[in-house]
Amino acid sequence: MKNRVITVVFGISALMASAIIHAEDRPMGFFVTSSGMGKGADLGGLEGADAHCKKLATAAGAGDREWRAYLSTEAPDKRGVSARDRIGNGPWYNAQGALIAANLTDLHLYNKAITLETALDENGQRIKGRSEKPNEHDMLTGTQDDGTAYFPDEADHTCNNWTSSNEGSAQVGHHDRHGGGNTSWNSAHPSRGCGQEALISTGGAGKFYCFAAD
Repeated sequence: MKNRVITVVFGISALMASAIIHAEDRPMGFFVTSSGMGKGADLGGLEGADAHCKKLATAAGAGDREWRAYLSTEAPDKRGVSARDRIGNGPWYNAQGALIAANLTDLHLYNKAITLETALDENGQRIKGRSEKPNEHDMLTGTQDDGTAYFPDEADHTCNNWTSSNEGSAQVGHHDRHGGGNTSWNSAHPSRGCGQEALISTGGAGKFYCFAAD
């Protein structure tokens, strides 16, 4: 009987150790910001957006990583900075340890993992989708489907490179894969404007994706 008890205790200890190791192997490397920055699409440029990612990650106990906002920019005579070039090579897991993508190709070409159930905030909480009130499924990205920045054209896709809370527009994705016949997580449609109210009227709240680039 004593041997059986020892065996059971040893087995439970081994399972607990395995779970701990498993969790350490899947550190959070992806989340949706639990809140925007309160100024619509004026995020203080890429630097301000990255800092917001870092701030939220730190508050959630994951501030030791190099956090980057998944945002592209635009330039006058050439392609701007591409979101895909800012976020490292993966793999990326959400706050609950679910695999979001193994690498950049998986993320942009084959990705089916970003959904209402997996696109969680830094605390592991779900973000409201199209069927909920208020709808917050629009995620600021300023990018094309493949994660690259737009070539120069007459349209504004990045709210003046994330510094405008008035004029302009931003390309957004749908974290819940619903709405308007476009299920793209990163490039569904342009916003109606750059101010907070304009983003809300489109179906968003000024939130965006954060990835660990290290």
